[in-house]
Amino acid sequence: MNLPDMPLFAMLRERMSWLHQRQDILSQNVANADTPGYIARDLKPLDFEQALNGSDAGASLRTTNSMHFALSPTRASAFADHETPDQESSPNDNAVSLEQEMIKVSDTQAQFAAAANIYAKAMTLMKTAIGH
Repeated sequence: MNLPDMPLFAMLRERMSWLHQRQDILSQNVANADTPGYIARDLKPLDFEQALNGSDAGASLRTTNSMHFALSPTRASAFADHETPDQESSPNDNAVSLEQEMIKVSDTQAQFAAAANIYAKAMTLMKTAIGH
């Protein structure tokens, strides 16, 4: 089995992909903070329970032995987004709060860094385990 194809790595890649797409949407919100009529958008959060049950995004739980379990990744084609007005509309009908958006951007950046670090550490551990 190819290391990057393992379920743990697939789930981390899915998470990092979601965070990347969220960062794109949040940057659009910041860029349009002064655009009349613009309403802030955000991605719907990934649902861990749905991932375990094999729903739309994530992976389903599969038992191969009564003492073990494995995750089978299923890749979602796209992540759903929705409008998230941060505040009441300003006089030009713009519903973007730069402060709230920058908090979301910072949080997303920290989550992406954490997922990337976990991915790198897991890859290092796997390579060490197989003797590379």
